[in-house]
Amino acid sequence: MVIGILIIISLAAYLVISVVRQSVMQAQQFVQPVADLSNGIGTQVAQLLRPTPTVIVDPVTIIHQVRSLARLETIQYSVEKVITAEAGQGQFGFLFGDRLLLVAHGRVIAGVDLEKLGPENLRVEDNVLFVNLPEPEIFIATLDNEKSYIYDREKGILTSGDVNLETIARQAAEQEIEKAALEDGILELARQNAENYLSRLFREIGKYSEVIYERPTPEP
Repeated sequence: MVIGILIIISLAAYLVISVVRQSVMQAQQFVQPVADLSNGIGTQVAQLLRPTPTVIVDPVTIIHQVRSLARLETIQYSVEKVITAEAGQGQFGFLFGDRLLLVAHGRVIAGVDLEKLGPENLRVEDNVLFVNLPEPEIFIATLDNEKSYIYDREKGILTSGDVNLETIARQAAEQEIEKAALEDGILELARQNAENYLSRLFREIGKYSEVIYERPTPEP
């Protein structure tokens, strides 16, 4: 009799466990689609709030001009400048003002345009070559956009900022970078480097005993 009661209890327990297990499986089958839907909606919302930038390139390319160059680049400067640009400052600057601090990194390349060097700029006397080089010039003065950045920006309470302020700051930075290189004597260094390089080249080609560079006499 005891054995029979134990068997009945065991069967009842087995049936209860089976029913509970089946209920759990059905609940999971019901909850999973809801969870998938929730995850999908969350992903779509995230994409709406933080969309991935899309770059569309126009397949049409227009080349306006092609010109051969004979520029001898002889020196490069790497320059850093801090530029402050502001608008709407004054008595109500805290309401309508806009101010930014740009840390600008740029490069300036100078050299001599050999396309301007003609036969009239060269003469030979007693195996000595006299050369009248073109004046050195700035070829490139530009910002390095990867290294340049806005360090700080302050906007008034009632303004969203001047949309052109950063552009104005970057344009001023390019001018200041070129100005700094000029003040440091980049053109004179470009001339010296060009003369040293061309002297070796001329001696190798023409076997001249000496190469002398003539410079125009400055006007009083």
